[in-house]
Amino acid sequence: MTTSAEPVRPGPLAARSVVHRPVPAAPRMLRLPGVYRPQEDTALLASAIAELAIPAGARALDLCTGTGAQAITLARRGAGTVYALDLSRRALASARLNALVRQLAVRPCRGGLTRALREGPFDVVVANPPYVPSPAPAVRSTRGWDAGPDGRALLDPLCTAAGTLLRPGGTMLLVHSALSDVDKSREMLEAQGLRASVVRRAWIPFGPVLSGRTEFLEAAGLIEPGQRVEELVVLRADR
Repeated sequence: MTTSAEPVRPGPLAARSVVHRPVPAAPRMLRLPGVYRPQEDTALLASAIAELAIPAGARALDLCTGTGAQAITLARRGAGTVYALDLSRRALASARLNALVRQLAVRPCRGGLTRALREGPFDVVVANPPYVPSPAPAVRSTRGWDAGPDGRALLDPLCTAAGTLLRPGGTMLLVHSALSDVDKSREMLEAQGLRASVVRRAWIPFGPVLSGRTEFLEAAGLIEPGQRVEELVVLRADR
């Protein structure tokens, strides 16, 4: 089995925050085959973490860790305990390798939201969950991005559990596409008693997955006819 080392790319269009600050460059990450490739959403979320005030010794969670990019960012920012959760064993191995070569303390753990709730609550939670609308159920090879017909198969339970995942004074950062209904995420977070707002936005061209299902997206009313760009957002929720 081989690994690849790839940059976490900010994308072909300049990704900017709602206050027009550019996304910083991100480090290269080792990635085992089949693990979600660090992309524009990865860089956008990392840029939001970079501006987060993380308490010394904070307990932090990177949910759906993939290569561990956000867990590493949290550890570098001073979090005392960083859990990196994913269902994929290859993702956990990638996260472990990336933390090891940087000599950072990260705890890769196999599991999803149920495991996160068992390990919590946390001072900081960051998540880049699957959010791509899909006409077919996710399978092992697509579970890193496919999330049901409306893209909310994981977003809904995560937003519902956000208040429980966070300690008083804690913060969650969540990245997903506007195709998956940002307003619904914000409303669900606020229903948990959290203060929620969009802190990052970026427009990017469709990648291979979305380009291959434009007919489905148009028929579902998720994109306009001929639309070939999507908006990514980072939501911040404070307890």
